[in-house]
Amino acid sequence: MAAPMYPAWVTRWVSGQWRQKKRPPVIRPTRPLVLANKVASRREQGGEATCITEMSVMMACWKRNDFNDTACAEEIRMFYDCVAKAEKDRKNQNEDTLLPRGNLPSSKANKLLRRFPQITRFV
Repeated sequence: MAAPMYPAWVTRWVSGQWRQKKRPPVIRPTRPLVLANKVASRREQGGEATCITEMSVMMACWKRNDFNDTACAEEIRMFYDCVAKAEKDRKNQNEDTLLPRGNLPSSKANKLLRRFPQITRFV
């Protein structure tokens, strides 16, 4: 029994010759390939809470002493000292530092993009 005869296009398709003659598809972007002048504003993640231990010690003291401030003066002072130190550290932190994950917050990215806008046309 003889082998079946296929049309020439089937032989080319099976052998892969048709791929060599076709060009790759042209990819046309739907938008211009430039950065926007702003990014979407996202809610910035709040920092971790500070002075939790001091606050819990102070509240435990209040509960033991029926919310008497004079009996818990030392715990109250320790809590206020911790809050003042945390506030001082927060103010001293550089404004242009990255978040702990290494990302810029959207407000700072927008500030940089306003300083260096994108050129959309040449003069």
